[in-house]
Amino acid sequence: MKKQIICLAAALILLLALGGCGKTESGREEDAGEEEKIQIGLSFDSFVIERWQRDRDVFVSVAKELGAEVNVQNAGGVVEEQKKQIDYFIQKGMDVIVIIAIDPASLRESVARAKEAGIKVVSYDRLIDDADVDLYISFDNEKVGELMAYALLGAGINEDKRVIMIGGSPTDNNVPLVESGFRSVMSKHRVSILDSIHAENWRAEEASDYIYENSDKVARADAIMCGNDDLATQAVRALAETRQAGNMLVVGQDADLAACQRIVEGTQVMTVYKPVERLATRAAEEAVKLARGGKITGEDVNLIDSGSYKVPYIGLEPISVNRDNIDEVIIGSGFHLKEDVYLNVPGQMPE
Repeated sequence: MKKQIICLAAALILLLALGGCGKTESGREEDAGEEEKIQIGLSFDSFVIERWQRDRDVFVSVAKELGAEVNVQNAGGVVEEQKKQIDYFIQKGMDVIVIIAIDPASLRESVARAKEAGIKVVSYDRLIDDADVDLYISFDNEKVGELMAYALLGAGINEDKRVIMIGGSPTDNNVPLVESGFRSVMSKHRVSILDSIHAENWRAEEASDYIYENSDKVARADAIMCGNDDLATQAVRALAETRQAGNMLVVGQDADLAACQRIVEGTQVMTVYKPVERLATRAAEEAVKLARGGKITGEDVNLIDSGSYKVPYIGLEPISVNRDNIDEVIIGSGFHLKEDVYLNVPGQMPE
């Protein structure tokens, strides 16, 4: 009996020991799984522009569904801070770094260091100049400018009219592309560009400052092309104070809620809607693919010169939004709610 008890006790101890080993092994496997999870570093210019918060939320959500973790950093519009963030991502051994560049020309060395460390780099929305990035994904920015121009032509701007251009940051390489598209159409239709300025770091208040400080030029203009809807917001506010809002034709881009409200109110002619959900989703999918050793392929993938390199480029189509199609494009897609868009004109709200 004693021997049986001793044997049973020994067997029980062995089972417990094996159980403990199983737990430890299971824990190790979980840890290994966590270590193997794809790591993506996402460095934003800032969140001053309304749309960036949408880009962030969609990108993070899609990447998570695909088995990746995303470390989001906000550089607050400071180039040196963005460089530090990229260095941090390199030190952490990220699989992919996605960059919304503040000043694309200043990040070449940062990209080179990431590539030397074997990290894939995605240039999101703004192309990093002369850098060997693995993907540049954005919208067709020249077409954005063309859509703005055609909206003004449709609203009555012709060869007898004059336009002021209040552009975005001069370090944002999308800005000259948008302006090139806009100027090309205006030139073909012999519309005069009365004046052109740029808002440093996309500071929206520079639009209102310009209108206050250049009242003579503004009085001679028939329309204002704004680099984005933040600039348009400040421009229209300044125009309202001088009782010109609604008479001055204003265009912008990004389909911010305030811009959509102005369109139904009649103080902004149009905005360019860029389906950021589609952009962020595709960027997340391609980033995960790169992390797994895949290549960027597809009928919509082209090559673009970034200086010394030809890099894969995906350019999505922007959409012109005005009073005629805002219900279908903006409200119908769920980008903004109907009650929010028509907040200030409830009597005009569609059924």
